[in-house]
Amino acid sequence: MEILSLARSMGRVMVDDLAKHFDVAAQTIRRDLGDLADLGHLDRVHGGAVPRQGMVNIAYERRRKLNASGKQAIGAAVAAAIPENSSVILTLGTTTEAVAQALLHHRNLTVITNNMNVANILGANPGCEIVVTGGALRRSDGGLVGALTAEFFGQFKVDIAVLGASALDQDGDLLDYDLAEVRVSRAILAQARTTFVVADHMKLTRSAPARIASLSPVAKLFTDQPLPPELTRRCTEWGCEVVVAPTLA
Repeated sequence: MEILSLARSMGRVMVDDLAKHFDVAAQTIRRDLGDLADLGHLDRVHGGAVPRQGMVNIAYERRRKLNASGKQAIGAAVAAAIPENSSVILTLGTTTEAVAQALLHHRNLTVITNNMNVANILGANPGCEIVVTGGALRRSDGGLVGALTAEFFGQFKVDIAVLGASALDQDGDLLDYDLAEVRVSRAILAQARTTFVVADHMKLTRSAPARIASLSPVAKLFTDQPLPPELTRRCTEWGCEVVVAPTLA
């Protein structure tokens, strides 16, 4: 069904947008979304639906294309907050890769990463020293994970860590699908003087079974749309600054 194909390619579909696209009544779209949800293909959210992911992360190439403009905006905002002459950890994820792209003109950076894609992107920046961790290669997304990776990060103390996650829940907890990746993320949190988290708005529509940490010790959360009021309140109480990056034209 075309609605399901659109949901899978875009990551989220809205009733009003679908009604205009198919030139049908909104009630017809709501009924179709309900049928797809009953069949286990979609999860209903306010005003629309998202593909049902359950306990499995969606494929890397699909993730890379989802909300690309939002991730690009986040990447630019994070890069603007990273001074030259600093040391940075960049972790796994398509949004951290957008950060790497935005750092191509920074000078005198030292970047430690377990993301082979990040290393390849920043290889084009002659002013960036790149340190790649050891670990087991996850071929699906070019990530290095496992006990060796966590131990490797333990050798460093960096100015800023830029951390991604598969999901962000209403309690302000960062979530992931892979326990090996969770272990690495926790090791990184312990080795950074300042931590930035990057999470586009779609991370709030997803769920994952493994908890990394709370946003409470995080200095800044970079996203592309305002957070729900309750989560905004929690971030304010914790002193976690929320930076809503303007989407680039």
